[in-house]
Amino acid sequence: MAEGNWSVIRVEKISAEGAQKTERHNERKNESYANLNVDTEQIARNVHFKDTGGLTYNEYFQRLIDEGKISTRGQKAGATIFNELVIDVNTRYFEEHGGYEYAKQFYEEAYRFGCEIYGEENIVSAVMHADEINKAVSEELGKPVYHYHLHIVAIPTVRKEILWSKRCKDEALKGTVKEVINQVSHSKKWKNTVPLLDENGQQVISKYGKPMFRKSYSVLQDKLFAHMTEAGFTGFERGVLGSTAENLNSLDYQIQKDKERLAHIQERIEAEQVRYEPAHEVRKTMAEIEGMGQKTLTGKIAVSKDDYQQLTALAKDGITSRSEIQDLKSSVSYYQRQYFNASSAMERLQERYDRLKEKCQPFLQALEHFPKLVEVFVEKVKELFSIKEAQEREDRAAARKEQSKHRRGRNDWER
Repeated sequence: MAEGNWSVIRVEKISAEGAQKTERHNERKNESYANLNVDTEQIARNVHFKDTGGLTYNEYFQRLIDEGKISTRGQKAGATIFNELVIDVNTRYFEEHGGYEYAKQFYEEAYRFGCEIYGEENIVSAVMHADEINKAVSEELGKPVYHYHLHIVAIPTVRKEILWSKRCKDEALKGTVKEVINQVSHSKKWKNTVPLLDENGQQVISKYGKPMFRKSYSVLQDKLFAHMTEAGFTGFERGVLGSTAENLNSLDYQIQKDKERLAHIQERIEAEQVRYEPAHEVRKTMAEIEGMGQKTLTGKIAVSKDDYQQLTALAKDGITSRSEIQDLKSSVSYYQRQYFNASSAMERLQERYDRLKEKCQPFLQALEHFPKLVEVFVEKVKELFSIKEAQEREDRAAARKEQSKHRRGRNDWER
């Protein structure tokens, strides 16, 4: 397997207002693009596995509502109504396996995976982009090489049973299923439900006694990798959640990659210079040494006074260099240990961050859905902490006063 062939899948949340921007990019409706790698002459090579039939994303969404296939019951204005799955494997993977034709087969299967996740009826659009040139790989291979990736826009729905309420006049119907709807809900669709297991296969419990679950997007990475490999597509590895994919559709990203390539080229130039200059000096010195001395009639080598002094100086430099090399080797070992220690510390901090984020999730969800109540709650907490701090100051002052009184009493007794 070629090094660095990773699958990546990202889930983006899109509201009705944000759908227009996503649609313009995915369906290539813009006149110009922030992503400078989009080659407009290659747009015809993009492949639609599903389209809206001429409707906009929002019009398609409304049609499903009108047909009773989905329901926005319980939703608030500005809520997430679309998900965008971006499925990606690095450019070289497709170049190594057949290029454009292989990419079409690969992403057609990835589209089927998206249908399994959302249901094909809830897929709004699925398009493989084949018009974004990868400049770095193109430069290396000496030909235009395009980066293939898939955009799937879908509606996240969950099956919800609506029960007859207690106000129902028919006693037999109370609490029974009145109707079943496909409720549009991103949070319920991507609720964490897969247990987080330890090395013994037991569910991990937090220090607060609550069961812990794997993040849904991490599970999604596993599912994509399993689906594609079972379908016969191999030669890549499961991607790391949160990794930087090649397709970010931003000018900043393209500038960043160009800077990285230029920096890499500059490093190579500097490295070659560093290698050349000492090697050039060594070759000069070796040639000079070989030319020193003359063989006498007795078979011995006679050298001039200047050559002898130069050889002596070189010998001293060699002995000094050995000591410096040993010191450098010790320094390398020391910094390697420092690196490994820092890496371990970084991993521990990441774990602490993940646990903290998990604990804060209910608060963040409450902040998203009930900002006013959360604001009142925070102010109340601040007030309670202020009261607590004031009480603690009073207690400390009283303790100091009592200690002072005790010391004065002891001093009086000693006198």
